[in-house]
Amino acid sequence: MCERTRIPRIAIFTTGGTIGSRLDPVTGGVAAVATAEELLSTVPGLADEVHVELHPLASVSSWDVTPQLMLEIANTLEATLARPEIDGAVITHGTDTVEETSLLVDLIVQNDKPIVFVASMRNLSELGGDGPRNLHDAMRVASSSEARGRGVLLVVNETVHSARYVTKGNTVNPATFESPDFGPVGLISGGILRFLHPAHRGATVPEAQINTDVHLIKAVTGMDDRELRRLVGEGVAGIVLEGSGAGNIPSAMVPGVIAALERDIPVLLASRVLRGFLSPTYGTGKASGGGFDLVNLGVIPAQHLPSQKARIKLMVALAQRPRALDLRAFFAMP
Repeated sequence: MCERTRIPRIAIFTTGGTIGSRLDPVTGGVAAVATAEELLSTVPGLADEVHVELHPLASVSSWDVTPQLMLEIANTLEATLARPEIDGAVITHGTDTVEETSLLVDLIVQNDKPIVFVASMRNLSELGGDGPRNLHDAMRVASSSEARGRGVLLVVNETVHSARYVTKGNTVNPATFESPDFGPVGLISGGILRFLHPAHRGATVPEAQINTDVHLIKAVTGMDDRELRRLVGEGVAGIVLEGSGAGNIPSAMVPGVIAALERDIPVLLASRVLRGFLSPTYGTGKASGGGFDLVNLGVIPAQHLPSQKARIKLMVALAQRPRALDLRAFFAMP
């Protein structure tokens, strides 16, 4: 007599977002109102494939997800995945900031069991909603032994992405998520999950803490250093600059950058360009605002990270004990 195959036990954490939203016919607005049980009911037959353990964490639109909530999600996942009977976890989330939450979780949670974020671009009231299909696919990924050791993943539109690389590229299209320069790590086609690369996970940090006093400045033509000097005067913990091109800012901002570095405030440099690694090659050997000169001053390149994700990574890095983490080396890691 054959032994019955064990059914995986997956913990589902719900936080809101479009995947748990529907249209209010009275107000005409869309809001995250579906309960965890209602969300689960959109995927018939799921109970035959996995044992589900529901954990409602929040019911918010993702533009209102705070770094503190992101940290709560990470700490809850760490505690839940430590239980031997749990095989993996799925987190429902809104699309606006899922790339930030998933990155923070990936940097903090040490467990190598599958952690899968899932989102949708269409709410539960819309024709052709993508939420139920995405949720079913996410459960399949979280149940797969091949998903172990890959870090945190995002499953959307029959595609599996690494939290380290994924970003939202379209405001409304269901095919919005992509991983510029890296591509997806897996595909789900015809109900079959295929990973495209060997399992790999980037560096993590040993302490589940964050420093939220990190600020983002978008550099545009003709900008001066007034905002930088205001932040320096307030003694903030860190600053991320979103420059142009290969990593450049107007020269009028440079005195503010120097003031920050003199106060031992880390300054990161990202680019507003979607694809390509930072390439700090422009400069005159003086404080020109070119990437070459900025790096020589002590500014840290964010490499491939867009500014919003560089900010999250700096929050995590700054929470480590002073001087225990080499920031330049930490950001050089993919």
